[in-house]
Amino acid sequence: MERAIVEGVMKLLEEGVPLAELSIERVARTAGVGKATIYRRWSGKEELFVDVVRAAEPADPELPGTSLRDDLVVLLEHLRQRGLASRSSALLHSVYAQMKSSPRIWMEYHAAVVAPRRALAMEVLRRARERGEVRPDVDLDLAMDMFVGPMLVRTLMRPDADLPEDLAEQIVDTALAGLRPVSSTAS
Repeated sequence: MERAIVEGVMKLLEEGVPLAELSIERVARTAGVGKATIYRRWSGKEELFVDVVRAAEPADPELPGTSLRDDLVVLLEHLRQRGLASRSSALLHSVYAQMKSSPRIWMEYHAAVVAPRRALAMEVLRRARERGEVRPDVDLDLAMDMFVGPMLVRTLMRPDADLPEDLAEQIVDTALAGLRPVSSTAS
């Protein structure tokens, strides 16, 4: 039942129905359920919309755990793939645009999707620092922005920018060059 409702919302969005016109009644009609069925699961259309967006999001990637570089490359490649999907999906493009015009939905999406992903990435950096792969003086929050920022700029803010297959490696290798501890042995 829940899946039919989420798919009903996706169908309406794919048809170009703006979020402002996405009523619970219309969703119920499209999904072939009663409004009460929807309200038993979601308090309103904003909460339902966040679940729809979450359903459209790919699962977090499996991290190899072999090194900071390997984990970061997997995380950034995941972002690159999402960027490619967003560019090719009218649904995702519409969803992101509508979310940003609704602060409540954006905050819920951030709490449900963005914050947990950032926490995972921050844990990758913390473990790397504990293993000595990152200098102890590096601000990990800033370092995370240095890794994720270029990928987000390329995927979201510059829709015409190239997203080559090795972009994740380029970003990670470039940033890591400045974060690694300096060898104490002089060459």
